[in-house]
Formats: sequence, structure tokens, C-alpha cells
Amino acid sequence: MNYLVISDIHGSRSGAELCEEALQLHQPDAVLCLGDILYHGPRNPVPDTHDPKEAARILNQYAERIFAVRGNCEAEVDSLLLEFPVTADYNSFLLNDRRVFMTHGHLFHPDHLPPLRHGDILLYGHTHIPDVSCQNGIFCLNPGSVTFPKPGYPRSYGILNESSFTVLDITHQPVASVSFSAAD
Repeated sequence: MNYLVISDIHGSRSGAELCEEALQLHQPDAVLCLGDILYHGPRNPVPDTHDPKEAARILNQYAERIFAVRGNCEAEVDSLLLEFPVTADYNSFLLNDRRVFMTHGHLFHPDHLPPLRHGDILLYGHTHIPDVSCQNGIFCLNPGSVTFPKPGYPRSYGILNESSFTVLDITHQPVASVSFSAAD
């Protein structure tokens, strides 16, 4: 399985377009969306390309392939525009013998881990900073933000598969990667 991992679009048309471009380039089996999809948030500036309706339209084309969790900027009203569920605080699934726990990052994060075993994966967003770390045998993976990266980081997304996680920038070049054999 090959997954596109996106986070923190914040209603940006250009952020949604980057996701669509990555979908077409990588042809993933599914998209894992880690929240903060439509609202820019009270602490963020309004993106130059702020267009939540257009961002929703772009993502809705792929609704049957998107698995999403709620971000701290999500509201129930967002469900009126999005054609995929977005109100769960977390989701989990198996990737081979590893549990992948996907969440936005405001409830569970590397400093407050959910119950995971050695070799499992915490997939989170929220910080807008890419992360490919391994803490006590648990992989903590963050694709960064497609819209609002923190200073010093590029706009980015991730690709997750059975053997690795790679963060790519808006030119689709790798900026960070980790192999899951690192915890084995």
C-alpha cells in the first residue's frame, strides 16, 4: 500500500492543488488527511489563496480515497462542504504488522503518545513542521503543512508505504525520510 499523507490545508486553494498534484504524481492507494482542512485558524494569516469552497471541491473529487481526522480548526459546519468524514479525533489501521495511529496532533503527539507498541507509527500534523523521528521504537511522523509551514521549513506532504515515510516539498523533492527497519 502507498499512502499520500497531507495536513493543514487551512482552506487554501493552492494547498489543495498541491495535494491534487501529488495525488496525480504518486497515484497512492489512499489519502490520509490529518486535519485542519478548511478554516485558516485564528492564529494564522488568511492565505493569499484562501478559498475553502474550492479547496473542498478539489478534495471531494477524491472523497472515496480520503481517510481524514478532525483538526483543532475543524468545525461541524465543515462537514457540509466535505464529502468524506472529518469528525473523528483519530483513526488507526494496520500497515503490515505495524499499527498506524493517525491524529491531528493537538490531542496525541510525540510528548503525549497513544498506546502503541515498539515499531508502531504515530502519524500527526498540527505543528506544521515535518518530523521523521523514532522515539523509544515508535515512529513519530509528520508531513508538515501544504499551506503554512513554520519558518525554515518548506510546504510539504508525505508518502507512507510498508517500508518507509518520506516528506516531499512542493517541487516533489524529498526533504526527509525514515526507513521502518530503523526500529526493528
